[in-house]
Amino acid sequence: MARIIVTRILDKAAVMPRRSFNLATSFVIRRSPARSQLATITLRIPTLSQPNRVDLVATVGVRGVTGIAQILFRIFRDGREIFNTQQGIESVGSEQNYAVTFQAEDRNVPAGTHVYTVTAENRAANTRADVVGPISFSGLAVRTRT
Repeated sequence: MARIIVTRILDKAAVMPRRSFNLATSFVIRRSPARSQLATITLRIPTLSQPNRVDLVATVGVRGVTGIAQILFRIFRDGREIFNTQQGIESVGSEQNYAVTFQAEDRNVPAGTHVYTVTAENRAANTRADVVGPISFSGLAVRTRT
């Protein structure tokens, strides 16, 4: 017998701090252990909303400037890391512009208001990558039950 999962939307949030690719407003992705903060959203989980999950999706436009940068993207809930992924970004002589999209799921989030933040940091010495846009970050909190 198939399981049916019923969901109810608890909250949603989305930001788009940069709507398009633009070299004129680009900024350097900081070198680890420093981080560049890219976007923040706030979601509210009501009491008695277990089990639940928060679906998070981020897109970041990045340009390789020198070498092959290794960009570590992280998502934090209330300052605690809940997800990370790494992307190699090539520069001159190859691909230079990337739209990196990733998604994460945060399960059984406690009741209350939670701040989700996405950051980027360059883990490769002697390389450079810039955020050129767009940047978008969204979250959808749902209650789930079977």
